[in-house]
Amino acid sequence: MTQQTPTHDVHIIGGGLAGSEAAWQLAKRGFQVRLSEMRGAPADKGGEMTAAHQTDGLAEMVCSNSFRSDDHERNAVGLLHHEMRRLDSLIMRAGEKARVPAGSAMAVDRDVFSQEVERELQAHPNITIVRERIDTLPDSGPTIVATGPLTAASLADSIVKATGQDRLAFFDAIAPIVHRDSIDMDICWFQSRWDKPSAGGGSGNDYINCAMDKEQYAAFHQGLLDAEKTEFKEWEENTPYFEACMPIEVMASRGIDTLRYGPMKPVGLDNPHDRTPEFPQGRWAHAVVQLRQDNKLGTLWNMVGFQTKMKYGAQVELFRTIPGLQNAEFARLGGMHRNTFLNSPLVLDRQMRLKDAPHIRFAGQITGCEGYVESASVGLLTGMMTAAQIAGEDWTPPPATSAMGALLSHITGDAEADTYQPMNVNFGLFPPMHDVKKKQRKEAYTDRGKSEFGKWLNALEAVPA
Repeated sequence: MTQQTPTHDVHIIGGGLAGSEAAWQLAKRGFQVRLSEMRGAPADKGGEMTAAHQTDGLAEMVCSNSFRSDDHERNAVGLLHHEMRRLDSLIMRAGEKARVPAGSAMAVDRDVFSQEVERELQAHPNITIVRERIDTLPDSGPTIVATGPLTAASLADSIVKATGQDRLAFFDAIAPIVHRDSIDMDICWFQSRWDKPSAGGGSGNDYINCAMDKEQYAAFHQGLLDAEKTEFKEWEENTPYFEACMPIEVMASRGIDTLRYGPMKPVGLDNPHDRTPEFPQGRWAHAVVQLRQDNKLGTLWNMVGFQTKMKYGAQVELFRTIPGLQNAEFARLGGMHRNTFLNSPLVLDRQMRLKDAPHIRFAGQITGCEGYVESASVGLLTGMMTAAQIAGEDWTPPPATSAMGALLSHITGDAEADTYQPMNVNFGLFPPMHDVKKKQRKEAYTDRGKSEFGKWLNALEAVPA
């Protein structure tokens, strides 16, 4: 560890969603923040890009442009959105300004989103953004490490030495993006599954759908199995995949119908190009590839669930066999990178502090949460915890019945350390409600979560500043 001259109250390392959110929460509480980000730094400051980022923008979204479901009445991640909004989350605020139609999901224009986050942080008088690479953990001073799953090797080595634990890792993959004007809409059609409109102003026609019959699907499935893949590096060979971001060719290898029950499921999608007297609205196809709007202009569309480790040439060749994408032009092809995370239940305390160096907190995906909003929510909580500690106040965590509380509990001790893996927020992390009928549990979980989170927030706001 290295000694640094304190010119700030808190040093945040990493300008992703978690670091940006933590900086915002601290700054608005009156604390001076130094936010260090290695992307965009000059050579003499160790400037470096990661294997997945495309820009030097703060809070760049890499894997997809979706915050997933915005349904706060039946969905755990929707409940998380609700709680973050109540805590004045910068990430949710910027997300609303960058929002694009996506059915019942919340998706954003990546560039607008990143620009909005950076604009807000640059404008805040309590935040100093420094483009620099930090190679070692500081010896002292309140620090939040939010470098994400793509932490630079030098800092990652320093973290390993400080934790005394080997790094855990999994693969994460990136889906291709297609230019809208290269999609054949005489073959494809607009529709959200079950015609469900977006809470953010969508019409129920927020996805582009490409239908396949049984023969086309079988050929495509075989093509996934036969396609040339990127070779594993020696250190990658025994790294497990994260189940929620599985490469499409790995899903295909699990069985002929796996994709039809996953990203290519056809249910709830009526193909208007295949109408019959029995199905005047159009029949369901054997399989469907969906694309989701990726920017506000609607010029770029993301292939939903099509993250891959196939070589670029193989991707172009195979994906152009999809009906409607025969002339597809790709703004970005799929890719894959290695993600790193801590065994948090072993090395962090209940306030996200490193047990052997409690002046250091960790936030975001490096802690083992998975997903954009999960990462940001942990950054939000870590910022609040740090502010309370500096102010000499007691910290009361949100209730475990809330989305934020359930996720925090999982990361900081409720998960089994021996089998710890990255986790999205889900109702399985919440205290069970055995006395509620199964069909009513989603509503019951969200109702209880809102009520108890509201009580926690009211108590928090009642404390004199």
